[in-house]
Amino acid sequence: MTQTILITGTSSGFGEATANYFARQGWNVVATMRNPEASKLTSEGNVLVTRLDVQDRASIEDAIANGIARFGRIDALVNNAGYGLFSIFERIPREAIQQQFDVNVFSLMDVTRAILPHFRASRAGTIVNITSGAGIVGFPFASIYSASKFAVEGFSEALSYELGSLGIKVKIIEPGGAPQTNFMARTGAESANGQPPHQDYAPFLDHVGQMYGNMAGGSDEDAIEKVVAAIYAASTDQSDRLRYTPTNDIQPLVNARRGSSEDRYNALVQGIFAMKKA
Repeated sequence: MTQTILITGTSSGFGEATANYFARQGWNVVATMRNPEASKLTSEGNVLVTRLDVQDRASIEDAIANGIARFGRIDALVNNAGYGLFSIFERIPREAIQQQFDVNVFSLMDVTRAILPHFRASRAGTIVNITSGAGIVGFPFASIYSASKFAVEGFSEALSYELGSLGIKVKIIEPGGAPQTNFMARTGAESANGQPPHQDYAPFLDHVGQMYGNMAGGSDEDAIEKVVAAIYAASTDQSDRLRYTPTNDIQPLVNARRGSSEDRYNALVQGIFAMKKA
C-alpha cells in the first residue's frame, strides 16, 4: 500500500525539498503551507497542496481531513513549520517571545494532537519533529529560538514514551546551518521586530557576528539533501531511534554536549562563544 505523509511549512526550504523527495519516492504527499496559491508545488498525481496555518486550528483539522479524503490515510507527519527569532534577550518584547513559542512549540503540539486520533485508530504512524542544533546547544543572540527548540526536544522525547505502546513512533531531526534554505534571511524580518540592542552589547555582538560568519562558512554545502535524507530515514527505518543529527557542522558541539563531561563541554563553548572582558 502506498504510504502518505503530511508535511507542514512546504513553501520553501526543508519542507519543500522534503515534499519533492517523498513524491519522487512514490509516497503520497500532503504538502501544507499558509498560502498554497503561491506554492511552486502543484496538486496533481500523488501530491496534494493544501492550506495549513499552524496558528489556525481549524485549518489544521481541514488539512488532515483533506489528506485522508484524497489518499485514504496518513502514515507520517513532519512538523517542519517554524521560524527563528534572533536578538539580545533584553530587547525582545514579551509579545514576540509568545509568538515564537506559539509557532515553534504550541502550534507543533496542536498539529500533533490533531493527527493522533487517526494514528491511534491505525495503531501506527510516525511523527517527525524538526528541531535544530540550537535545541541542543544554547546559542547567543538566539536565546528565545533555542528555548523553543529545547522545548520541542523535551516534548518529543517524553511523547515518544507515551505513544510507543500504541505503535506510534516519534523522531527528532536536528539540523545545523543550512544557508541554502534562506532561513536566516527569512527570520531577519522577525528579528527586526525587537528594539535595537543597547550599546553595552555592541562589542559582544561584533564578536558573535564574526563567530556566526565563521560557522556559516563551515556549513555543509549539501545540508538540505542530508536533512531530507534523515527525514526519509526517520519515516521509514522502523527503528526506535529518537534523534537524527544529519549535518557535520554542528557535530563537534553535539558530541561535546552529549559525549563529554560538563567541564569539558563548558570549556569548549566558552572558547567559542565567550568574549574576554575588557
